[in-house]
Amino acid sequence: MFLESSLPLSYFNGALCVHRVFLQPARMHVSIVQDTKDGAILAVHIQPKASTTECVGIHGNAIKIRVAAPPVDGAANEELIRFLARRLSISPTSVQIHSGAGGRHKRVLVKGINAQLVMACLNLGGRKEPVKR
Repeated sequence: MFLESSLPLSYFNGALCVHRVFLQPARMHVSIVQDTKDGAILAVHIQPKASTTECVGIHGNAIKIRVAAPPVDGAANEELIRFLARRLSISPTSVQIHSGAGGRHKRVLVKGINAQLVMACLNLGGRKEPVKR
């Protein structure tokens, strides 16, 4: 039997398998840090209960930050706010969880600062090692 197909083929337990390819519609590119009239909004993925609080780089379409606090009673969110305020040299009151307070994926509003400065302060311009507190 001859199959002519543009789909990927392979053998599994002696049987010829055709792999189905599912195409998803093109998604609009979401910026990791966006400038707004109030400041910058960061897309953040946090990992609670880490040994230290640090920015480890880009994770998908978000900045990955390990947080040394557990995800209990808002402790991880508070540590995230303190970390960002220290790294950006601003007051903790200028950093707010815009959305996602109960999950790992968050949008964080940083007032009075632009996206370029956020990226520079978090060393997200190509630096490989994590940024610790």
